[in-house]
Amino acid sequence: MTVLIDDPRWPAHGRLWAHLVSDSDLDELHAFAAVNGLPRRGFDRDHYDVPEEAHARLVAAGARHVDGHTLVRALIASGLRVTARQRRGR
Repeated sequence: MTVLIDDPRWPAHGRLWAHLVSDSDLDELHAFAAVNGLPRRGFDRDHYDVPEEAHARLVAAGARHVDGHTLVRALIASGLRVTARQRRGR
């Protein structure tokens, strides 16, 4: 399993956020997040929302920094991607 993280460029709640995903296994993603102090409430169906200030720490812990397009392609290829349609419940 590889944990991937993109650039913190998504604004919300007065800060910037990145996404943390697995390229193969949600259980291992949850384990990586827990070991690195990310709360489970940060998980949004197929990724964790990660505040900008945690980005460097997660990369140092083993998350591979990639651009957003690479992250989405890896998530889709893994079969873990939750589409917008699925998020709406249709």
